[in-house]
Amino acid sequence: MNDSSPGVGAEKASAPVTVLAGPTAVGKGTVSAAIRARYPEIWLSVSATTRAPRPGEVDGVHYRFVSEEEFTSLIENGQMLEWAVVHGRHKYGTPRGPVEQKVVEGRPVLLEIDLAGARQVRQTLPDARFVFLAPPDWDTLVDRLVGRGTEDAEERERRLATARVELAAEDEFDVTIVNDAVDRAAGELAGLLGVRDLT
Repeated sequence: MNDSSPGVGAEKASAPVTVLAGPTAVGKGTVSAAIRARYPEIWLSVSATTRAPRPGEVDGVHYRFVSEEEFTSLIENGQMLEWAVVHGRHKYGTPRGPVEQKVVEGRPVLLEIDLAGARQVRQTLPDARFVFLAPPDWDTLVDRLVGRGTEDAEERERRLATARVELAAEDEFDVTIVNDAVDRAAGELAGLLGVRDLT
């Protein structure tokens, strides 16, 4: 796993949308929360999901929690930029309207989504920049998943199996950021979006 370096991603310095994806439990949500707290210039898309909230999650902030019926309606009405069934159970997706509005306003836009969603966005927004968030190593990823304590043993095994497949997709992305420290990773990501930490 390599740190980000000039290449395809460097050619997308003016990309209107940046997509952040990576294996389960790599810390996408934690890095995104650091972006939200430290870089208010960056607009972070709020995904819709059919799963139940985890402790501390707030509807409309972390996710938009919707029913299966509402999610299906959004798909049928063409209101989802991307969507996918994750871990074979729950649906996740990005509402199209808010993203398009922020692009028009000229705000740096960040989408934190899963790998399947990122592949859909590559089809619908080919000019987007795609960033892969990677763990320092496999053992760290396992420790983070177990330490989170939000899944039972069966769910952990399912997610680890998914993570092995997701890690193999790194080469599909423009840039890789290693999440060895949340603040450093968030700062590197913000820099890709043209936002610098002045504190």
